[in-house]
Amino acid sequence: MQNQTKNCQNCKNDFTIEPDDFSFYEKINVPPPTFCPECRAVRRLTFRNERVWYRRTCDATNQPILSIFAPDSPYIVYEEKYWKSDAWDPMDYGRQYDSGRSFFEQLDELFKAVPHPNMTQKNNVNCEYTNYSLNGKNCYYCASFDEVEDSSYCFTNNTKIKNCLDLHVSSESEYSYELIDSKKCNRVVYAQNCESCVNSVLLYDCRNCSDCFGCVGLRNKQYCVFNQQYDKETYKSTISQLWDGGYSNKEQALNAFNELKLQVPHKFANITNSNDVSGDNISNARNCHYCYVARENVENCKYCYRVWENTKDGWDTYCAWKGSELFYEAHSIVGQRIFFSLYVWGGHDVEYSYNCFDCNNIFGCVGLRNKSYCAFNTQYTKEEYTELVTKIKEDMLTRKEYGEFLPTSISPFAYNETIAQDYFPLSEDEIKQKGYQFKIPEIKKYNISIINENIPENIRDVDESIINEIIECFHKGNCSDLCTTAFKITKEELQFYKNLNLPLPRLCPSCRHFRRVNLKNPMKLWNRACMCDKSNHDHGDKCKNEFKTPYSSDRPEIIYCETCYQKEIL
Repeated sequence: MQNQTKNCQNCKNDFTIEPDDFSFYEKINVPPPTFCPECRAVRRLTFRNERVWYRRTCDATNQPILSIFAPDSPYIVYEEKYWKSDAWDPMDYGRQYDSGRSFFEQLDELFKAVPHPNMTQKNNVNCEYTNYSLNGKNCYYCASFDEVEDSSYCFTNNTKIKNCLDLHVSSESEYSYELIDSKKCNRVVYAQNCESCVNSVLLYDCRNCSDCFGCVGLRNKQYCVFNQQYDKETYKSTISQLWDGGYSNKEQALNAFNELKLQVPHKFANITNSNDVSGDNISNARNCHYCYVARENVENCKYCYRVWENTKDGWDTYCAWKGSELFYEAHSIVGQRIFFSLYVWGGHDVEYSYNCFDCNNIFGCVGLRNKSYCAFNTQYTKEEYTELVTKIKEDMLTRKEYGEFLPTSISPFAYNETIAQDYFPLSEDEIKQKGYQFKIPEIKKYNISIINENIPENIRDVDESIINEIIECFHKGNCSDLCTTAFKITKEELQFYKNLNLPLPRLCPSCRHFRRVNLKNPMKLWNRACMCDKSNHDHGDKCKNEFKTPYSSDRPEIIYCETCYQKEIL
């Protein structure tokens, strides 16, 4: 097959379907997509509400709960432990497929009939205030994690974390704060794209560094300040002045650090130990293209975000891990041959299903556990199931439904409740113009006891009485970051700040989260050339290497190819 140019039925822009795409679609027997890659990504993300939680009552027990479903939404919501119990049976909501009606219309009706858990959790201990959480212990206000302990305000794919606050897509770290896309760090504060660093503050793109401050692009260094080498004693005395637990000093150091980041060349993308890949934040992968956060033995994937741990052969998926294989247009899945489905943790041969655990051979199901050969939550024999699914697919193909992910019109959430707003932010007017749902934020009426300007300047001036205060967020709700307008400090959080000599935050957890997201590169690629013009790099007056990069040409960073970057790195 040759490249084919199609026009996206959603944004009306042209996009290209490449030969390897056609090969994959043929392999899994689905028609080519009619949405462009970006619109397909947005469509999937509109089904994921990680952090917008509401107070409501459980529809089974009438007890107060936190829920990702708003109280006025048309969905039945059970407290998570009750939802997992034998007190009810999702098969009781089964129904027959009607070939005379749209499949998606019938699936939407099933969505609204079958109860949903207030949060999605599995194998947790003392993690009531968490969502999309696995194997956690003593976590507070965290979402999307696996194996995290004694941590707070950690969002989006944090794994094997202990005693950390405010993390984003980081792993195997302890006693650290404000990490982004980093791993194997201990007592590291404000770091991005770093690995195996210890006792350091303000790092970007550093490896195997310890006792460093405000550094960019260093390797195997110790006692450096803003990329300048010091002896141990001079380093300590310098740091004591730059980082004294005061908010003003922290802001000054952050400004100097951000200036240095623009002076030191950046590699075209954060890619390590990988072959034949394109995207960003990729390690130990091969033959992965337009992928973002692909790590730990990933291969043959395309248009994916967050795929890791021996995952392979997947297209257009957000979040697949632990040996997942052959998946397409999926969202948060573990298993094999999972297509057009969301929150399928364990199982194989699953299509158009939602929130199903350890199921095999199901189609159009919601909320099932340990079931096989079911459609629309109704049990069939293997032969009956095969015949029915064949009929459903034929009808869907006729209506041009089969091969498409679930339409955003049946998402349980408004656009601005979901992480689509994180990575593809839109204003209220833009959301409405594009036909997405918009949720008017709840009016916050907190009795603020400390206005932002009166937050103590230095952490040493803060005593335990702060945990009883309601602190005003600096944004005061005047932002697009889902600001809560106020926040509190927990006892454990206060001790964490004191241990790491950190000033109290001025932003609420949601605004801090968006600040981290805004530091990341977008999930887009541009064709660019290396900016290196150094004559000692053996390429003449200017390097001629070209690449795909998440840095657009109007960005201020200096972008190098792999070869020039390796020659320049310290």
